[in-house]
Amino acid sequence: MEYRVTGGARLEGELCVRGAKNAALPLLAASVLTNGTTVLTNCPRITDVEVSLEILAACGCGASFSEHSAAIETRGLCSGDIPKDLAEKMRSSFIFLGALLGRTGAARTSCPGGCAIGERPVDLHLDGLRRLGAEITIDGGVISAKARKLRGARIDLAFPSVGATENLMLASVLAEGETVIVNAAKEPEIADLQNFLNVCGAKIKGAGSGQIVIRGVPRLYGAEYSVMPDRVAAGTYLAAAAITGGSVILHNIEREHIQPITARFSECGAGVLFKGESLKMCAPRPLKPIERLVTGVHPEFPTDMQPQMTALLTKARGRSAIVETVFEARDKHVAELVKMGADISIKNGAFLIKGGGRLRGEDVSASDLRGGAALIIAALSAEGVTTVRNAGYVTRGYEAIEEDLKGLGAGIELTL
Repeated sequence: MEYRVTGGARLEGELCVRGAKNAALPLLAASVLTNGTTVLTNCPRITDVEVSLEILAACGCGASFSEHSAAIETRGLCSGDIPKDLAEKMRSSFIFLGALLGRTGAARTSCPGGCAIGERPVDLHLDGLRRLGAEITIDGGVISAKARKLRGARIDLAFPSVGATENLMLASVLAEGETVIVNAAKEPEIADLQNFLNVCGAKIKGAGSGQIVIRGVPRLYGAEYSVMPDRVAAGTYLAAAAITGGSVILHNIEREHIQPITARFSECGAGVLFKGESLKMCAPRPLKPIERLVTGVHPEFPTDMQPQMTALLTKARGRSAIVETVFEARDKHVAELVKMGADISIKNGAFLIKGGGRLRGEDVSASDLRGGAALIIAALSAEGVTTVRNAGYVTRGYEAIEEDLKGLGAGIELTL
């Protein structure tokens, strides 16, 4: 698959932001902990959700998707084995390990796949599961976990990893006693997972504070729950409009979640106005540069918005610098942007961007989800036609991004 983008159009209009990929995937994994039927509304129709539903089905659950609702029936759950071909399709497959271990007492998976953006070791996950009483073995890339009974423990994370926090929350919910996760990730998606589990009967508090306390319960029940809005998708659409000097209104916004992103658009000179669950952004021409932008864990600027902001700053008149601190190899989009005419160099881990020049249409290739989105953003302001290959990376996390952008006036098509 590839996107064919004709640059030059000023984007303007309104969009409703869909449910968050990074929230929906742990919620789908969490559904195996319940006994009954779970319905997740506002669930995005993306490839990673489809893979998660396939994993659930492979474990014996009923799993279906209709009109942005995922329905999971867990009473047929009969296996804790995650098929190798599915595990290797996405990184988030690994959070099924904690959920399946907590529900069945045994789980097995291959080392997870996903985007090639650097080393993302699972040591924190496994060390935490061991603290809960799990026996972990690794053989030929296959990770097995088993426990006669998980028991609560204090787990101090060396780094506030989102995935490890989620995995340990899922494993702890049905464990005996109390679990305390110290230096837990604070991302909004962690709070969404806590809220869902509590609706199902869990006893969890502290998500967002850096210390999460889980009191084990004997069982969870199915429930209906709405997935939180996607703050990264919202930021991506803001970048797409801003690079064209456009104006956009986004609906279904959580202001607190997206402010670390919108603050940077304001720094570029854009006007950002919040009203209830909506925001309006009007971008100037030219954009202002950002002297230094550093990615970090929440509430810092999210790494999942770094490639899109890199693309945006190629059109800001002046010099900008971006420092990526979360993933050491999240830079593959830079070479493709340079191919399009961007003036970017990498020095001591920083992206040094001299913006304001012209971008031209080229054949470029996505090598990860957010990098692919960045290339689409750059193409919207480029002269001529850009072909963005490997579109499958983008469909992993954005539902019909081409249709949303066309609705704002962009010239973009997805071809199979």
